[in-house]
Amino acid sequence: MMKKLIIISMCAVLLCITAKAQYDPDKVNKKAKALFEKAYGIAMNGQYDESIKTLQDAIKLEPRYLEAFLSIAGLYFEQKKYQSAIEYYEKSKAIDSSWFKDYNLPYSINLAGVGQFDKALKAIDDFLSIPNLNAQSLKAANYRRQTYQFAIDYANQHPLNGYRFEPQNMGDSINSVYLEYFPTLTIDNKEFIFTRRVNGQEDFYGSKWENGHWTKAQPLPGFINSNQNEGAQTISQDGQWLIFTGCNFPYGYGSCDLYISYLTPEGWSKPENMGNRINTEAWESAPSLSPDKRDLYFASGRLGGYGGQDLYVCHQLPNGRWSDPENLGPEINTIGDEIAPFIHADNQTLYFTSSGHLGYGGSDLFLARKKGKGWEKPINLGYPINTIENEGSLVIAADGKTAYYNSDRNDTRGGTDLYTFQLREDIRPARTLWVKGKVYDKKTSKGLPSAVELTDLSTSNVLSRVQTDGTGNYLITLPVGKDYAFNVKRKGYLFFSENFPLSQKAPDSTYSIDIPLQPIEANASIVLKNIFYDLGKFDLKPESTIELDNIFQLMKENPTLKIQISGHTDNIGKPADNLTLSNNRAQAVVKYLVSKGIEVGRLTFKGFGATKPVADNATEEGRAQNRRTELQVISQ
Repeated sequence: MMKKLIIISMCAVLLCITAKAQYDPDKVNKKAKALFEKAYGIAMNGQYDESIKTLQDAIKLEPRYLEAFLSIAGLYFEQKKYQSAIEYYEKSKAIDSSWFKDYNLPYSINLAGVGQFDKALKAIDDFLSIPNLNAQSLKAANYRRQTYQFAIDYANQHPLNGYRFEPQNMGDSINSVYLEYFPTLTIDNKEFIFTRRVNGQEDFYGSKWENGHWTKAQPLPGFINSNQNEGAQTISQDGQWLIFTGCNFPYGYGSCDLYISYLTPEGWSKPENMGNRINTEAWESAPSLSPDKRDLYFASGRLGGYGGQDLYVCHQLPNGRWSDPENLGPEINTIGDEIAPFIHADNQTLYFTSSGHLGYGGSDLFLARKKGKGWEKPINLGYPINTIENEGSLVIAADGKTAYYNSDRNDTRGGTDLYTFQLREDIRPARTLWVKGKVYDKKTSKGLPSAVELTDLSTSNVLSRVQTDGTGNYLITLPVGKDYAFNVKRKGYLFFSENFPLSQKAPDSTYSIDIPLQPIEANASIVLKNIFYDLGKFDLKPESTIELDNIFQLMKENPTLKIQISGHTDNIGKPADNLTLSNNRAQAVVKYLVSKGIEVGRLTFKGFGATKPVADNATEEGRAQNRRTELQVISQ
């Protein structure tokens, strides 16, 4: 294709020779002309640097050899060496600006290639001023004008404020003389997996973060790599699942299907096709798994979409199967192609590539944030992350600012390499921390498969719901900036609750919480961490509803269960007042449960004031622990 473009470019120059009287070919130095013809043949063979050298020799013989200047500019353009191309276009323009006017279209593209959108817009307007342009030229020029104007408007609306786009090559541990692309990593940033293509064969490689650097990448162990092509993968945040694209696999449903592999003690398991709910006769690719492993985003060319490739999502059902795919709708999908989705660990921010939304030309990277059950209008990530070229996939670490992508920048080890850079603040997802641990039986210490939920206290919306593995291990993400209720449930056990007040400040480290669940039996008790009152008052705050409903559900699932709700305070204030306050608070919980339909005979309440502290009242931290509401089993 490049050879064809060069031929067209140089043929255009030769045609212009005959069309412009002031550049009579007969007046060109014959030796210079011979070198020009020689350079043309060299370019046809794809030897662009050698062709440029030959053309420069021609210019030495004919310093005003405009066609040679334009041809050098065109060859640099084909190599994406935009600044060099601009230099030679401007030398051509200096020779004869009127004659140069026909070349303002490619000149403008090169200007846009280095971010000079104002100059690019002026150049394209000069081109459009040419009378009687044909329809193809008008279409191409108007498209470019639209992209340049978009770039100018975007820069005005999104000032960089000192931000510098400085991608760093990930180095020899990750990159090689071969092609590396499609990065993905676990939430703890300790395992990095990508696709490498060696002599046309695509396989998965992995690297681990140890002692402040990435280890030398090795093929993934186990049975996931084969003599087929495996690529475009996503690893679950806990590092246990790998979902990827396999093309032309035996027994597939179409050209490219989605497959899943599981981490085992022997490495990655033999891949399994994800079935005909997800895969079709069309092309399915580029999966991205939500942090709770309940939503699978991917691109597909199936019938019924809005354009070429569209983005879809499937939801994992209670029985472990996946739902039918849902198109993400017209806010996300266009008549163009939407590919390479990446759902961040905050489970709220989706990054993807689109050729249909307005941008800088080709395919750009966008983000969209969840809005209720839909999505807000996508936001272009802007220049210089997006350029006039086609952009690829992008993943963002849990910190919300460290990005990884593949590119063929001038410091690649060979072909495309993997790079990392820092995102601008206005296009970052929420910084995300996580909780991990094990759920186990308090009496036997045996791990318990359980349901783990994370709920936004301000909206009561469940943001994440994960199922532990067979031995009770779990990992759940915590986007910073909200206050959360954290609940763990299993039939036959009292639920566990915790709260994470992250709306005002972020904690310094991740949480590691092993959770002992108590069997439902007499005298078993739990502290209700998500029951809230205003200071000195006993009215239940709205964010208490989540916890209250958990108690209600516990009572419904265990119809003979009888419980006592007890209230406790710190030692600030008069003992009598504390006793009354704690009693009223416990009573408020009982009243709520009765209003929901729980028989009053199954409920008792009692206030203990400050008589049963669990921590030292000498500190605010201790007093906060003493101000609590407890649930105790009376009988079952």
